[in-house]
Amino acid sequence: MSLFSKSSQRGILPGFSLTLGVTLLYFTIIVALPLLAMLYKSVNLGWSDFWTIISSERAVATYRITVGAAALATLFNALFGMLLAWVLVRYEFPGRRLLDAVVDLPFALPTAVAGLALVTVFSANGWFGRFLEPMGIKVAYAPLGIAIAMMFTSIPFVIRTVQPVLEDVAGDVEEAARSLGATNWQIFSRVIWPAIFPAFIAGCSLSFARSLGEFGAIVFISGNLPFETEVMSLLVFIRLDEYDYPAAAAIATVMLVMAFLMLFVTNSIQARQLRYADRS
Repeated sequence: MSLFSKSSQRGILPGFSLTLGVTLLYFTIIVALPLLAMLYKSVNLGWSDFWTIISSERAVATYRITVGAAALATLFNALFGMLLAWVLVRYEFPGRRLLDAVVDLPFALPTAVAGLALVTVFSANGWFGRFLEPMGIKVAYAPLGIAIAMMFTSIPFVIRTVQPVLEDVAGDVEEAARSLGATNWQIFSRVIWPAIFPAFIAGCSLSFARSLGEFGAIVFISGNLPFETEVMSLLVFIRLDEYDYPAAAAIATVMLVMAFLMLFVTNSIQARQLRYADRS
């Protein structure tokens, strides 16, 4: 019966050759060709010109601002996203389905609209800004506003990555641990956390990578001041607007390398965690 079911599942889609061919064609057109074109522009610069562009004072300032804001946004998303995923999975309350749907709003909402909404809320005369700025907390046209924009657009990655894994954690395992005298903290740290850790790390890395490339939500709330609130994606846009395509490609290559390094480190951590779980 199991062999029949397995064979039926394999027959749902076309054969391997056709499926693989369509997948590779899609990957080549949508992903590989644009990346190769960008790398080709960067390679044509030559190492000296490439280094001059990416190590310029203005470019380095954008790296510092972007990475710092992305790290702050990822830290917030890691904590708040984990708590929200826990609440959505473990508790029943009025409005739970609505809250679960709102989590996906940053995916559906155009990022430019999100940026305008954040400016409306956090500007000097906005709903929150009118109270925050007299206390010396400047959000709009400041690095903090960049981090908040990144938080808004990237938090669903943490929630939607952790939530299904948390739902699959067997309740009988927790009950067994509780019957053996384990405290709530011991159950979380020794039973639940090892199960959701790979998904948690994956969500955080996706959140960080998404924050590095954010543009639409940031361009309105940041003020776009060079050396103060200018991010990498905005500098790429400026270079494109100046028809300086090689410089734009060079800075975009740095963004790409940062994202790939983050994903590589994440995959290494996940693989190490899985090997440790298999040994134990």
